[in-house]
Amino acid sequence: MFCDALRASRSFYLSREALHLPTVIIGRVCHSGIFRTMREVKVKGVSGLCTLDSDSESEILESELASVSQRCSSLNVQSTPEIEKKYVHHVYDAIAPHFSSTRFAKWPKVANFLSSLPAGTLVLDAGCGNGKYLGFNPNCFSIGCDISAPLIKICADRGHEVLVADALVLPYRTGFGDAAISIAVLHHLSTESRRKKAIEELVRVVKKGGLVLITVWAVEQEDKALVSKWTPLTEKYGEEWIGPGSPRVRSPSSRTLESIPETEDRILGENVKHSNQSSVQTLQQMRSQNEGNTRASDDIKNTNNQQEYFVPWHLPYHRAEINGASACAVANGLAKKDDKKGAVVYNRYYHVFSEGELERLVSGMDDAVIVDRFFDKSNWCIVLEKTL
Repeated sequence: MFCDALRASRSFYLSREALHLPTVIIGRVCHSGIFRTMREVKVKGVSGLCTLDSDSESEILESELASVSQRCSSLNVQSTPEIEKKYVHHVYDAIAPHFSSTRFAKWPKVANFLSSLPAGTLVLDAGCGNGKYLGFNPNCFSIGCDISAPLIKICADRGHEVLVADALVLPYRTGFGDAAISIAVLHHLSTESRRKKAIEELVRVVKKGGLVLITVWAVEQEDKALVSKWTPLTEKYGEEWIGPGSPRVRSPSSRTLESIPETEDRILGENVKHSNQSSVQTLQQMRSQNEGNTRASDDIKNTNNQQEYFVPWHLPYHRAEINGASACAVANGLAKKDDKKGAVVYNRYYHVFSEGELERLVSGMDDAVIVDRFFDKSNWCIVLEKTL
């Protein structure tokens, strides 16, 4: 909890400094530009300060209330849902060293994008992880940020320019960078509004004409055996999401006994009573076959529609107790032991993207256009250009 508070505090003040927002501190709570200490303004041509009349004060108050309402709405999008805290932030904090040791290969399409940037380009990497793309193009300048303090420490120890920050509140002024990348990040955001906000932030922080590369895991995974190891989210996880951007809940794949229609029971009973043993067996076989077909049909439908998963990460026992985080995670039910594999198993939340979903998130933006889109290594990818 202390780390979360420290992370939030660092991100908050970095964001404020970059955006030049005024702060008023009331007790221990900071309010950005919401309150004013005086109801007085400068009047052109008059020395000193003039006190506003009641009508003018009322207009200003209404304006400020509208501004506060707008900011509250924005804060609702920026507020991290519990499922992301538990199954993204806490997980990557716990597995950071092991995760980093497995992340060294560069994706060819990302490498090509970075290599194509002109010398002197300032690249902002949002969700940089262990920093494997930072400094990839030696002719560019790179700054990385990530929500995970342990991953950022790994980057800093390697000499990269990095900071802890939230992808929905990037700590840079508008038009700060020449290009930005978000590699395998958006699929960890649990609502559509948060995913859209993250894209808007990436566009905001680059200059006009700047490029933004975004990659996300796809529904259309090439390795079906890998997908079979994932856990589809069901109704017991539904309480984690609130609002119109909530993921769809997967419905059960077969009917329960209570759902069998009364007429079906009655027909079965009559056949048992008035038919010989062979006809009963035939009826049972037909019913079993019908239920099997229904179940298979439902499973195909659910697999095609399923976009919310828990994807396991196996942290070997010999790497799990460096800081005691894994023991706490197991005790709190956020991870489990797998003695056969000798590992602590963490679940990571993923929203895998369907074809065209990234494009739909961008379609309503008036300051960016899609200049490239492609499918690469089970990822959907787009390149945006900022137009305003």
